[in-house]
Amino acid sequence: MPHDKIRSRRFAGLTGLSLAALAAGLSAPAWADESGPGKDTDADTVIAEGSDIIVTGTRANEIAPVTASLHTTEPQAIVSRSFIEDSLPATADFNQLALITPSFTSTGGDGGMGISESKGQLRGFQDGEYNITYDGVPFGDTNDPTHHSNTFFPSNTIETVVVDRGPGNASNLGQATFGGSVNLFSRATREDMGADVRASYGTNNTWLIRPMLQSGAIKALGGTEVLLGGQYVHTDGVRSYAPYHQLNLFGKAVIPIGPDVKLTLLSTYNKNHFNQPDNDGPTLQQVQDYGKHYLLNNDPTSSQYWKYNYTNKTTDFELVKLEADIAPGVRFENRAYTYFYNNSTYTAADTTVEGGTVYTAAALGATSRTSADGLPGYAKLNSYRTYGDIMKAMVQVTPWAKITAGGWIEWNVTHRKRYEYDIAAGGYGNWNYNQKYTGTDGKTHYTYINYDQDSHGNQEQLFAELELQPISGLKITPGFKYLEFTRSISAIANQKTHLPAHFSESWHQSLPFLTANYMVTNNLSAYAQYAKGFLAPPLSVLYNIDPSNNTVKPQTSDNYQVGMVYHGSHLSIDADYYHIDFNNKFANKTVDGDKVFYNLGGVVYEGVEGQITYAFNNGLALFVNGSLNDAKDKDTKLQVAKAPKGTAAAGVLYKHGPVKFSLIDKYTGVQYADDANTPGYRISPYHNTILSIGYDFGIFAVEGTVSDLFNSEKVTSIDINDGPAGDITGNDQYHFQPGREASISLKAKF
Repeated sequence: MPHDKIRSRRFAGLTGLSLAALAAGLSAPAWADESGPGKDTDADTVIAEGSDIIVTGTRANEIAPVTASLHTTEPQAIVSRSFIEDSLPATADFNQLALITPSFTSTGGDGGMGISESKGQLRGFQDGEYNITYDGVPFGDTNDPTHHSNTFFPSNTIETVVVDRGPGNASNLGQATFGGSVNLFSRATREDMGADVRASYGTNNTWLIRPMLQSGAIKALGGTEVLLGGQYVHTDGVRSYAPYHQLNLFGKAVIPIGPDVKLTLLSTYNKNHFNQPDNDGPTLQQVQDYGKHYLLNNDPTSSQYWKYNYTNKTTDFELVKLEADIAPGVRFENRAYTYFYNNSTYTAADTTVEGGTVYTAAALGATSRTSADGLPGYAKLNSYRTYGDIMKAMVQVTPWAKITAGGWIEWNVTHRKRYEYDIAAGGYGNWNYNQKYTGTDGKTHYTYINYDQDSHGNQEQLFAELELQPISGLKITPGFKYLEFTRSISAIANQKTHLPAHFSESWHQSLPFLTANYMVTNNLSAYAQYAKGFLAPPLSVLYNIDPSNNTVKPQTSDNYQVGMVYHGSHLSIDADYYHIDFNNKFANKTVDGDKVFYNLGGVVYEGVEGQITYAFNNGLALFVNGSLNDAKDKDTKLQVAKAPKGTAAAGVLYKHGPVKFSLIDKYTGVQYADDANTPGYRISPYHNTILSIGYDFGIFAVEGTVSDLFNSEKVTSIDINDGPAGDITGNDQYHFQPGREASISLKAKF
């Protein structure tokens, strides 16, 4: 296969071309190039989105599950659609898609792969400390930029995943340009008409159906291409009495408007219903009595009764993207978007107490909170709508210099509340509904209202970067970003204080960037990066009586990274070293009865990462990747909580003719559930091995997948509620690998 570099495409716009086609060095059809409106586009005419995807046409890159771009300026891992489709269960969430990459780990997901929510960690940075984007749009919760892995974008809506392990350039946008970015890219439209349906059935009565229809290029509409798809999932769940249902609808249209302008419209809708307490996970006592997969029961006298604990989630995401070449060497892009999240949860207040025990008024503290016996629970609502617009323009100033500049505005409106009630009575009932008291503000408050608040978030980011090519093969890109972030609360009962609140706080930050990439040869490059990262304070810094006592500043990081990428005819290698100095760690203390937020200390993240793939001539490939990751508190010199000390992945893949086969394994190293590295909270290393075998008959194809092949059910995380560590009588909640799951899929293509 040739080593010629194929025409560069930005993956933020390259939703129409699979990595396999890119890596094969094939001539790309017109529909594939969504970064250039209606025509092939060279790398120098594409607006930066933080991930330059340029690969060479080699056997290794064609079959590799993970690779990196020769033109990257920071450590990177690109996960192909073919790997997602051929080697992972159809129910996998986006954390599972990224899990194969170096330094990425995932916890949660106890109920099965993609069935219950998981949380990703990148180099030890927790969810909310790095960005997740979809088609270049950062998304996340409005109280902090955390994510729900099975709520917005199931795997049927994702073409490719690019994990950038660093803040990127100045053009890389988000609330958490801190630990890196997990960039998801939407499914591609195609030039040819077609349809496919996937149906699967597996362990725990899990079944899925996934249709997808491609209109092809509609000549009557100027070559418009439309993609419509959907997915329905049902499962009884791995854990006891924990069924799950998911419906997803997805639509996308790519509309050429003349030879130099293109419009993309995208919408996805998701609805989930599942039975699970708000704070899930069995205690050690429950594990001893009922097993590792205990969650709920069928006893109406127990707080763990499954009908008392359930959640409905509804989301949507809409995007309008305009791309235009408005003059030679001048390109403009605009993304207007909105997304919605609604979480309605009904749950027992505490499911860690053994089933069958009815709480009494005396045990609950009847003098202040209750007037009768009952089972304490609460109804929780978290509902928000976010609006935003991202505008970018690129101007080629000279043959060796171009400027990219733009801005991002975003605002959100959120309503959050939690009302307590007797779950056994099926409503607010007779307990604590009419209980009221006079607060320190002299006003009357109702005990059953834990919190009821409206909040708003507004942010603006402006950036500019200058890409210079002083000599052939060398690109140096200095950049600068300025941002402002405002949070406000208007509450009849604020969270934590339970008092009325009308607060607002603003922060701003200036961030410098400097990256470089040097093409040593046409298949070997080296890169270096300095970048300052940023993480906005969460809404919880306004959960106090008087926020003017706060001195908290945004968390920042100084990132230093160097690395190399090599793409040979059969061998693909990349490796890097990173050093991240994280400052302004959020902390709080109680002063005169009020919780005050401030900054204290930080963490030093340091490590090495690498990945290698070797491809033989017969469609067989071997790959391995890994990382050594330190994340040590500056004061204690101990590894911070939930930060594995290393990762590794390895596997064999075979794809030739109608046969495909893969066996992959992901290793997550030792970690601790607490910052003190308490021996009782040490989480041992664990593996997850996935086997997939498929055969394509032409119109029909069949595939079998087994995840957690060796049935590992080790602890992945611990929610610390009380001590001592590892005590069977304690209320700490444990999360385990879900164990072996098998499924068989039938695919039909038309």
